[in-house]
Amino acid sequence: MFLARAFGRTFFAAAARSKHYSATAGAARNPLQEFFEGDRDLDNEKPVVYGRSWKASELRLKSWDDLQKLWYVLLKEKNMLMTQRQMLHAQNLRFPNPERLPKVRKSMCRIKHVLTERAIDEPDPRRSAEMKKMINTL
Repeated sequence: MFLARAFGRTFFAAAARSKHYSATAGAARNPLQEFFEGDRDLDNEKPVVYGRSWKASELRLKSWDDLQKLWYVLLKEKNMLMTQRQMLHAQNLRFPNPERLPKVRKSMCRIKHVLTERAIDEPDPRRSAEMKKMINTL
């Protein structure tokens, strides 16, 4: 967490000095903060428990739009975790919760699987082809 704060401050200061950021963001949150996990209480002795990956049966109940939103939430989480892992690796420190990244990847694979199932079951060949093309771009 210390590194996230230290590197985060460096990146945020650089972004604050840029013309684009200072012109567009008054009290808005710096977009670089999304690549770092929020600060946690280091005094708290309780281990942080993270959730499980999504099951395909749960994802089948969701709409196309909900799955797309969930995909981008998971993509953002994956980017944040990979940034944190790389930053800690560069400092020869241990990544605190390595089991989180496989859960996110597994959920993303399951979303693609569910969307592919829906594309295959689509009776209209044009729509099915469009759906498959969009799924392949994810």
